[in-house]
Amino acid sequence: MTESSDNHPDIEISRRRLLGTVGAAGATGLALGGVGGALTHAALSDSPAGGAAGALTSLGATEVSFQGEHQAGIVTPLQAKGHVLAFDLAPGAGRTEAAALMRRWSETARRLMAGETAPNADSGIALDAGPSSLTVTFGFGHSFFERTGLAARRPAALDPLPNFSSDRLDPQRSNGDLWVQIGANDGLVAFHALRALHKDAGDAARVRWQMNGFNRSPGATASPMTARNLMGQIDGTGNPKPSEPDFDKRIFVPAGGPGPAEHSWMAGGSYAVVRRIRMLLDDWDKQPTAKQEQVIGRTKATGAPLTGGGESTEMDLTKFGGDGKPVIPSNAHARISAPEQNGGAAMLRRPFSFHDGISTDGTPDAGLLFICWQADPLRGFVPVQRKLDRGDALSEFIRHESSGLYAVPPGPRAGEYVGQRLLEG
Repeated sequence: MTESSDNHPDIEISRRRLLGTVGAAGATGLALGGVGGALTHAALSDSPAGGAAGALTSLGATEVSFQGEHQAGIVTPLQAKGHVLAFDLAPGAGRTEAAALMRRWSETARRLMAGETAPNADSGIALDAGPSSLTVTFGFGHSFFERTGLAARRPAALDPLPNFSSDRLDPQRSNGDLWVQIGANDGLVAFHALRALHKDAGDAARVRWQMNGFNRSPGATASPMTARNLMGQIDGTGNPKPSEPDFDKRIFVPAGGPGPAEHSWMAGGSYAVVRRIRMLLDDWDKQPTAKQEQVIGRTKATGAPLTGGGESTEMDLTKFGGDGKPVIPSNAHARISAPEQNGGAAMLRRPFSFHDGISTDGTPDAGLLFICWQADPLRGFVPVQRKLDRGDALSEFIRHESSGLYAVPPGPRAGEYVGQRLLEG
């Protein structure tokens, strides 16, 4: 029984019974977690007056597994609400404190992702909610390894990203020892996880920066498609697909490397590049739709390439118009970032949109919390961003304001906490 249940026994009983029966998954109720399992429950909650219990919708009942070959939140379908934040270890904290923190965080994440209460003084914020596809993902920044005396076990793939000419980075909102990504299809469930993990940090770590994001809610459109960003463009059409034979090779670190044996703790893990990209929406909205489509290289309504077809149709980069110019312009974002234009370099983009109010000049502080996953950022993100930095037509309408790179360990085994193979190996 948790500390909170000693004072409020109804909280613990309700949360445990919340997932008491198993129901069928609806079309919007499937989520990938770990190696791709989705547990869907028709959840029950206790009525305060002891009345009849009601069933949750598939959106609230869907549970993503904490355990698995890979951490949840990488191939999990996009969630409606997200919190992304970085922590720095407190002065004097080292490997011992980091291990204890990761143990606490992992237990809290495991319980909350299963629709249970937090193990320490649960706030009751999500008492009447199911797991709502909650995922919690943990990563380690470059500085973490010096702080914990583990510099010899830091992979070369975690070397700092190069400087890009278009960057306007705020160092206070970049990098960090520890990185946490929280996603859920319910805002209160996501905030509950954020609150619990922040309390778990205690004196061991302090928040360096936090960013909050959102996506379209499941079921909000009758025609599900790749996410639409705040520019109105469909974003992520070219993502690698789990069904492709080389998907794991591109996104997850193989068991045999790369790198020496002391880096084997990353086998099954991935690398996350996180960037806050502000969109200059007022400038963008002034452009006619035809100009916007030329900048992107795809139609705004459907995401189809300008060379024709549907969203999933391959771009014909060799097609020329009657004016003798490429139908997809040479500086179009979709052309420059295409894997075939970058030696096959690919990354799995899994972003959140953000809106942090109106700036003093009257423009919206809004854009994309860009998060991409790859087995090696030196072969994934870096070469693509270098090409975009040199001539992307979209650069006129965006501003890169913060950046971070994190090593995200594999998913935990039963009884294991995230990062245990590094911290205790």
